[in-house]
Amino acid sequence: QGCPCTVSVSVLGLTVYISVFLSLTHFPLNGRSLLLSPCLSETPEARVLERAVLESRVREMEEENRQIRLQLSQLQGTAGQPADGGNYGNAVWGASADTGPEDVENTAEERANHTECPRSPTVLKCELIHVACVCAGHNASRDVVTLVKSILFHRKNPLHFHFITDAVANQILSSLFQSWMVPSVQVSFYDADELKSEVSWIPNKHYSGIYGLMKLTLTKALPSDLTKVIVLDTDITFATDIAELWAIFRKFTDKQVIGLVENQSDWYLGNLWKNHKPWPALGRGFNTGVILLYLERLRRIGWEQMWRLTAERELMSMLSTSLADQDIFNAFIKQNPVLVHQLPCFWNVQLSDHTRSEQCYTEVSDLKVIHWNSPKKLRVKNKHVEFFRNLYLTFLEYDGNLLRRELFGCPSHATSESVQLQGALEELDEDDQCYDFRRERITVHRVHLYFLQYEYTPTGDDTDVTLVAQLSMDRLQMLEAICKHWEGPISLALYMSDAEAQQFLRYAQASEVLKNRKNVGYHIVYKEGQFYPVNLVRNVALRNANTPYVFLADVDFLPMYGLYDYLRKSVVQLDMANTKKALVVPAFETLRYRLSFPKSKAELLSMLDIGTLYTFRYHVWTKGHAPTNYAKWRTATTPYKVEWEADFEPYVVVKRDCPEYDQRFVGFGWNKVSHIMELDAQEYDLMVLPNAFMIHMPHAPSFDISKFRSSPGYRYCLQTLKEEFHQDLSRKYGAAALKYLTAQRNI
Repeated sequence: QGCPCTVSVSVLGLTVYISVFLSLTHFPLNGRSLLLSPCLSETPEARVLERAVLESRVREMEEENRQIRLQLSQLQGTAGQPADGGNYGNAVWGASADTGPEDVENTAEERANHTECPRSPTVLKCELIHVACVCAGHNASRDVVTLVKSILFHRKNPLHFHFITDAVANQILSSLFQSWMVPSVQVSFYDADELKSEVSWIPNKHYSGIYGLMKLTLTKALPSDLTKVIVLDTDITFATDIAELWAIFRKFTDKQVIGLVENQSDWYLGNLWKNHKPWPALGRGFNTGVILLYLERLRRIGWEQMWRLTAERELMSMLSTSLADQDIFNAFIKQNPVLVHQLPCFWNVQLSDHTRSEQCYTEVSDLKVIHWNSPKKLRVKNKHVEFFRNLYLTFLEYDGNLLRRELFGCPSHATSESVQLQGALEELDEDDQCYDFRRERITVHRVHLYFLQYEYTPTGDDTDVTLVAQLSMDRLQMLEAICKHWEGPISLALYMSDAEAQQFLRYAQASEVLKNRKNVGYHIVYKEGQFYPVNLVRNVALRNANTPYVFLADVDFLPMYGLYDYLRKSVVQLDMANTKKALVVPAFETLRYRLSFPKSKAELLSMLDIGTLYTFRYHVWTKGHAPTNYAKWRTATTPYKVEWEADFEPYVVVKRDCPEYDQRFVGFGWNKVSHIMELDAQEYDLMVLPNAFMIHMPHAPSFDISKFRSSPGYRYCLQTLKEEFHQDLSRKYGAAALKYLTAQRNI
């Protein structure tokens, strides 16, 4: 008759639990047989043999084991303890979740017989799983990305994320998901401002503020035809497939509407300090960091009215909430215990100080969801905190590009962007010598706008100017100096990997200069491909400037002291609001790493004369800045107009709605030249400012300039792209653009 057994097998560092029904004889699998003794628990040698065999065949047997479990459930007619609530930690914690309503009568008998065949609720292949989060502000928008990464890493099902956001999080997350382009992932946004009136009447002491109460409004906020949803805090990390959690909805009784994990601290027991008076709760209460909401049933029982009545009643004596929505959920459950389905505690391992979280797991494989629900976050006290921290950091620094994988066998709804991208890819010729350059032009890079806190108040006179620049990790040391030289708003695009972005975050948070500047917008463009997409990165910084005018600079230049105010005055003086002008800021350079920065034009001219400073690139690329006419600038007291010349690439101040940079130019060469050429084609007047200057600071050569110098193929492709740019310019601007082609041929 055989015996059911549960075997733990380690594969690639993960523990897989396989339930097999082992016959007294050979059990055929796809024409093969697996020779195993009944239960294999008689001798240690047999156990070793069993483990060795299973380890060698575990991947091949995945589908067969699924079929075996199905046969078992039919043969036995009863089910043992479900896989989502095994014998982990304190048995009381997992009791209600370990036994669904249909299991109650069989539980005692099955435990007496010591059967351990897991029976997990199943999720259909390609079944859509809905996940909701409340997210507001810059910091929460960063946190939720790590949560999403951990979910995407493990998932095997299509997902639909529902974000209740403020304006900041909406802007950040909508651009991130649009550029992430993850297959089989849908995203919807709901305006938190429209929901504030539902909860603003509730006094709340929790650090999450009004957004900590928003989960109470989900039956109203989410679509009326959405029947159920998993609700998560942003400080959650998944260590398993979220489908396992979704499957627990099938274990709800007809009356249960909410699934929660018991609170793992003593908060609701009221014994933390003298006169501690928490809100009413059932036993230890429940934690609302992970919630299963059966929306359809909640609407049916009148959830909105019920939680309001509960809150009104308790606030008469409690005066305010201490733990935001969690207090109200618990008071509601205290009055209506039949409506809650208790989840095993490993679905919400709460890592705040002084919790019972260690009782939720005995092995790493027991972990499902980690909840950093202490204000201390990663600094929380727990004897296994190093392990949890490393798991969190794995997803924090994980390359999000690797999560753009298709779900095999599940049809993915193609967005217009993905269709357009696929069409552009199919038009490329892979035998083209410059294929890699052309491929880079259409690569969609993930973009995380406003990576750090950003605050900007517009000036009332419409003359404000944003310094716009791009950088990578090797120019990070320039940021503090630029912030000291330029007090106005700054828009910076940083080309980095996920791991480098976290290094930058730590650097910025440790810098007294940077953390005190709130008018600097940092926008992460995540690395992908072999080239530095310099003009794409510049365009991200340009698009996200919030002032009428922009100063298009490079991060390795320091603007003169007072340049911000001088440019704002020049904008008015030269009537930039009503004319097409590009104001040229003359560029200089020093070869010294330590420089006594000139405080005036007169001081700069003295340093030029003694050789401490030079006109920019005069010794290697004279044409780039020669049209600025430095000789005239020395004595100029008023702005003067200069004409465009071939290869001119000055740093200019223009209106924010100027043409964007041409993204076909990647790496080194012609990335700024092409932009100035288009400004001239659009009839911008190039006006040199007589009392403005910027100085280039020395640094090691970039990797891309090294490739340009060493690779004939690189130079050939750059020349090809130049010619194609000229052709496009001619088509766009007609006969007026012929002068650019002529000038290029005369070089």
